[in-house]
Amino acid sequence: MSPLVPQPTRRVAVIGGARVPFARSDGPYATASNQEMLTAALDALVGRHGLQEPGAVGEFVAGAVLKHSRDFNLARETVLGSALDPRTPAYDIQQACGTGLQAVIAAANKIALGQTESAIAGGADTASDAPLGVNDRLRRILLEARRAKSLGGRAKALAKIRPGHLVPDIPRNAEPRTGLSMGEHAAATARVWGIAREAQDELAATSHQRLAAAYERGLFQDLVVPFRGLARDQNLRPGSTVEKLAALKPVFGLSGAEPTMTAGNSTPLTDGAATVLLASEEWAEARGLEPLAYLTAYETAAVDFVGGDAAGGEDGLLMAPAYAVPRMLERAGLGIEDFDLVEIHEAFASQVLATLAAWEKRGLAPVDRTRLNAAGSSLATGHPFAATGARVVATLATLLAEREGPGRGLISVCAAGGQGVTAILERT
Repeated sequence: MSPLVPQPTRRVAVIGGARVPFARSDGPYATASNQEMLTAALDALVGRHGLQEPGAVGEFVAGAVLKHSRDFNLARETVLGSALDPRTPAYDIQQACGTGLQAVIAAANKIALGQTESAIAGGADTASDAPLGVNDRLRRILLEARRAKSLGGRAKALAKIRPGHLVPDIPRNAEPRTGLSMGEHAAATARVWGIAREAQDELAATSHQRLAAAYERGLFQDLVVPFRGLARDQNLRPGSTVEKLAALKPVFGLSGAEPTMTAGNSTPLTDGAATVLLASEEWAEARGLEPLAYLTAYETAAVDFVGGDAAGGEDGLLMAPAYAVPRMLERAGLGIEDFDLVEIHEAFASQVLATLAAWEKRGLAPVDRTRLNAAGSSLATGHPFAATGARVVATLATLLAEREGPGRGLISVCAAGGQGVTAILERT
């Protein structure tokens, strides 16, 4: 038997993206399921690039963070309800807020290794249609009743049910290891890194202003498809200013001195879905499709946030990109100054600013603020957890293509559980 010879990897092209406008929770999409939103985004991508014929796409990978039991096979069910060939394989993936970007990476790896020629990645999440679980005490009683061998045994088990057992188990925005919400974790990180309120409000206002400008110049014409009466992201406030945001009261970190985090410089709960089309260069050329950019590197990291935020250290819940990005850049032989655009997911303005400070502390050059989130980011668009990664990839690739020349972009996404997912896009 001849030895296995490693095959060279191929460049992975970002061809295009599509998403529904993001909506505030309990708003226009209150009754829209993950599958419905993801199908709308997928159909828009399929239609725009003519992918309806059999075998057009090799695979679909997507996920959601808040999932009903009916979403156990979300990606595949989405394919079956879409314009995509029903014989297209699909699977789910989940890494909290990094889900969308990890879906892109998973699809890209198969293309790079020659295992498929094209793939679509994405994600969806709805904070409005969040699953309600059975109270765990009630669940245990019901399981006991199911295991009973007789009618009397079942009756005995069911007799243990009390009114308090009927209270549903509602998903909590809190870390199981600490009991703190993501906002409280971010507030702790902001205190450790000394992130000022005015700087947070300035970043938030800039995000809204840049997103509004991007819509006005038509950047999202091929990226955003109207859905349920929305044509733009509902959270967008074009008139946001530092002065207006300064009038808002803090909502996180109230137990500490001089809290700085408000609803205005924090991302709201959001509903939405996004997809992105990836392919080999050969596949794109055969279809006459011009790649927007190429995915050239990616890196993940995790931090001990329990010994960070909860213990007053620098490594807070959302600080894993502080390690992932320097590692990725070292491996790629690049510095921050080599990037024309930098996209940092804005879970909170304080988290973005703390990440920038951490990069500098670890030896990276300061980020030119004119290159940071050039078309706005999550503070303005909103953040449907699993959809954000695909949104960022498609937006950054479009921004690079808009430059009409070589360019390089950096992506940084923080995630619950003390994780971070990062990537590099290039246009040559």
